[in-house]
Amino acid sequence: MDKIREIADQADMIVNGYAFTRENNQIKILNLNNLDKALVISEAGEVLETTMDDIEIRIVLDYWSSDRKFMEDEDA
Repeated sequence: MDKIREIADQADMIVNGYAFTRENNQIKILNLNNLDKALVISEAGEVLETTMDDIEIRIVLDYWSSDRKFMEDEDA
């Protein structure tokens, strides 16, 4: 439970149990209900690495495209 709390605290955004964290030009997404399920995408939404199945990837990418505005830099 402490690991999940640590991940959630460091996340830039959490949507329906998925933690989204920006690192350089990549977005790392982790399923907080199953820490073995992860996805790394480019800022444009291109899948770079994953341990998720195709259905979960589609769900997470839909979350990303509808909520990515909440992770945009305020200074930009």
